[in-house]
Formats: sequence, structure tokens, C-alpha cells
Amino acid sequence: MSFEVHAAGDVHVFDSFECAIHRLAPICEHCEVKIVGHGVEVDGRFFCCAHCARASGMDKGRQVRDAVGAPPGGGTTQL
Repeated sequence: MSFEVHAAGDVHVFDSFECAIHRLAPICEHCEVKIVGHGVEVDGRFFCCAHCARASGMDKGRQVRDAVGAPPGGGTTQL
């Protein structure tokens, strides 16, 4: 069984999610990992996490925070 993904005006046919991810997932501009799930976008650039956005040296990257993790100002989050 296969499935179609319609994206940016193109139709892609895959037989597994792994193949779709390999072909279509954006790549983190800092560490070059495939972004699966929740990444962050800063000025049209994609990053896998807030750490990579900040490490990229972009001014706005310093303002980005992951949904779960260190709060602004440092420290740790108690869950």
C-alpha cells in the first residue's frame, strides 16, 4: 500500500513514512539533522531546536525558546 503527499504543487508517492521524511523533511541549518516533529523557523530558516537557532548567530535566534526546556534566563524546568 502507498500514499500520496501533496506539497508545494507537487505530488509525491511513498510506501513508508521513513521515505517521505527522508525526501520532504526540512534540514536544520545548524546541525543538518532532518527535522521531524516540532522545529523552529527564524526569518525563513529552519532549525531542529531553539539551541540550534541561537547557535546559528542570528539576532532573532536568541529570542527563540523550545516549548519544553530551559526557561528564558537559564535554569531548568521542573516537570
